[in-house]
Amino acid sequence: MTISVTEQSIREWTVNEARTTASATAAQGAAWLIAFGITLSIAAVLSFLLPLEVAVLVAVFQGGVALPLAFALERRLGTAPMAQDHPLRSLSVQLAMVQIVALPAVIMMYTQNPALVPAVFAAIGGAHFLPYVWLHQTKIYLYLALGVALGSWGITLAGGEGAYRWVMVWWPVCYIVAAALLWRRHRQLHPLSQGND
Repeated sequence: MTISVTEQSIREWTVNEARTTASATAAQGAAWLIAFGITLSIAAVLSFLLPLEVAVLVAVFQGGVALPLAFALERRLGTAPMAQDHPLRSLSVQLAMVQIVALPAVIMMYTQNPALVPAVFAAIGGAHFLPYVWLHQTKIYLYLALGVALGSWGITLAGGEGAYRWVMVWWPVCYIVAAALLWRRHRQLHPLSQGND
């Protein structure tokens, strides 16, 4: 018997039920990775056309476009909106906003060496995916976290300051690959969800 998110909210939750429904409403997080993959890809292309300082700022603030896009995609791809009284609602929001708290470190790095900002920001973005391994119950997020964070630093170490463009290419590629894997997983777990129409 399948229990809807609304029906679930009027009874006791188990941890696994809460995680499963939270993950379903977010389409395993694929909507977010698609949105940020798109905006980071645009930033990557612009990095080849704009001066370093401007290209880096585009990368840092692309989230202003990605965020509303992610919410819209989540509504379309997820099973249903998360119930207001869902036990993991506030945790989900807090996990998503971790990167904002680290923004001062990114800005400080910008004042010191703008070429390192993409690697720093990608490492922060990658690290924030680690708790999603637990929430979405998949190691895809572990590989994404390691790939984005360590891959960005590896590219920077190998290529020096001029490698920032390649970090900006690597970062959205990781997001898009992970989004495809998570979307496939979501479709397998929830074949009748509204995102599969």
